[in-house]
Amino acid sequence: MKRHHKFKSLLYGAAVLMLASCAVPKVTAVKETKPLPERAVIADSLTGGTNFTGIDLKSYFTDPKLLALFEKVKKANPDFQIARQRVAMANSLLRRSKTAMLPSLDVGVIVSGDRYGKYTMEGVGNYDTNLSSNITEDQKINTAFTPNYWLGARSSWEIDAWGKLRNRKEAALNKFLASEEGLKLLQTDLFTDIANLYYDLIALDKRLKIYEDNYNLQKRAFEIIKAQREVGKVTELAVQQFRAQNNNWLAEIEHIKVEIVTVKQAIATLTGVYGGDVERSDVLLPTDFGILNSDLNVDIVIHSRPDVISNYYSLQASHADAKAARAAFYPKIDLGATFGLNAFSAGTLFRPASLAGQLLGGLMVPVFNRGQLEYEFKIADSEQEIAFLNYQNSVTTAFNELQSILKQTRIFHRVLELKEEEVKHLDKGIEVSNDLYITGYANYFELINAQRSKLQAELDLLRFRHENTRNNVLLFKALGGRLQ
Repeated sequence: MKRHHKFKSLLYGAAVLMLASCAVPKVTAVKETKPLPERAVIADSLTGGTNFTGIDLKSYFTDPKLLALFEKVKKANPDFQIARQRVAMANSLLRRSKTAMLPSLDVGVIVSGDRYGKYTMEGVGNYDTNLSSNITEDQKINTAFTPNYWLGARSSWEIDAWGKLRNRKEAALNKFLASEEGLKLLQTDLFTDIANLYYDLIALDKRLKIYEDNYNLQKRAFEIIKAQREVGKVTELAVQQFRAQNNNWLAEIEHIKVEIVTVKQAIATLTGVYGGDVERSDVLLPTDFGILNSDLNVDIVIHSRPDVISNYYSLQASHADAKAARAAFYPKIDLGATFGLNAFSAGTLFRPASLAGQLLGGLMVPVFNRGQLEYEFKIADSEQEIAFLNYQNSVTTAFNELQSILKQTRIFHRVLELKEEEVKHLDKGIEVSNDLYITGYANYFELINAQRSKLQAELDLLRFRHENTRNNVLLFKALGGRLQ
């Protein structure tokens, strides 16, 4: 009967502990992002060719000199190296979370000694033990100083009955995946930076050549003007007008050289070198209309971007953290065991009779620290809401950015066609104006204006080609381009 009452008491005690842990907060379900339009504007702008299967760096950017610069940036950029270390840290945290679900095992030796007072339970007990006729000489205790030797192993294991450790492991996994995508995003941003600087340099080269070519044309016209002044066909005013325009263009040529130096230094800083020249081609990035004429699945394209994927994994990690914080309200179940050799004399430690062991079981419910757990849960719940807002914002940004870039690409294509035709017409106009001037059917103002119009049209064409190149660089990122 006494055993029955003790068992019932234990059951009642366990029930009270369980009830104390039942009133726990609920974890907010992971929210869904706002659905994308069924028929996105970017899909309307496409002709409908082959299915889009993604793009990679070396197929989109074929300039080997640009790719070589990017490799230098990855090796030299400290932000990239720091991000790689963060990925390694996240991987270590993931591995640690896996080991937390396994039993611990410690092997060691403990040596201690005690001197008990004669008026203590232990002191009197040891004295009486030595007087007993039931013990051997080896079993007698040194009452002046009692040593204790232990050699063995200890193990403990927290049973993950409520999923706390499992959710911590899930959170660590998603944080690791988010850090990997964050590294990819940083790589993409670094490549965007170096690509824009590289194409800025090519555009400056082309701008310099436009001014130099037009200056050479202007010099020929200037020679004609000077010859006609000698015979009295034009005044000194015409000569001064041409000379002023020549000086203006020479000043622009020198200023462009300053800009080239500035961009070169920016590239040198990004690639981690002390100055020097930058090897480059003379071609701006053309538009890949094969991609534009593909069937783009907007949802797939957006969710292939590393910024969106990283925020998705961060959201999943925050949800797992919230579930782990909730599980902390439930009783903690621990199992433990020790096994080894234990004796109060070194001479008897390794005898079979010194074998000793212990099994432990524990059920602990948080009571006074419940308020702390509630605050930790609220923090985890708020972090989940923040993670969702970041995820939703990344999806919205990616969608609108992709639409904008694709629309601009179409517009740039039309603008470039018109500007190329304009330059052709003005090239022809230069030839005509020279002939008309020589034959007396045009004055020198018309000749100067023809030169200026041609120069401005060529500069405008270059500017639009440069802007189109920058737009194409952003298109690679907007489409979730792969760097490997």
